[in-house]
Formats: sequence, C-alpha cells, structure tokens
Amino acid sequence: MKFLDWYLKISVVGALIGASMEMFMIKTGFYDKVTVLETEKRAWESSPEAQAMREALNPWRNKDTEAGKGS
Repeated sequence: MKFLDWYLKISVVGALIGASMEMFMIKTGFYDKVTVLETEKRAWESSPEAQAMREALNPWRNKDTEAGKGS
C-alpha cells in the first residue's frame, strides 16, 4: 500500500478533531441544554394545542376523511 501512512495520518487527525469537539460539547453543557429543549419540544407536541394546530394545518385532512368514508 503506497499511501497507507497518509490514510493513517488523516484518520488519526480526524479522530482527534472529533474527540475534541465532543469534549468541548460535554464541557460547555451542550448535551444538557439539548436534553431540556427536546423535553420541552416533546411536551409541546403532545399538548392538545399542538395537536389541534397540527390537524388544522394538515392539507390532506379532507382527503383522509374522504378515503376513510370510501372504504
């Protein structure tokens, strides 16, 4: 393999960059913030207001009811 050392260097550098990015996100509390935001998003999506909004904005709502009546 002519370029084995080159590929090895590239993979090591890539792994170091990825590990440093992960450490930065852990140290800054990124994952804690994302967990809170995802929890709030899921709570909102399961609320009655969000379900009503989803139904009101569904462009296929009339076609879905027509298809259900036809079968």
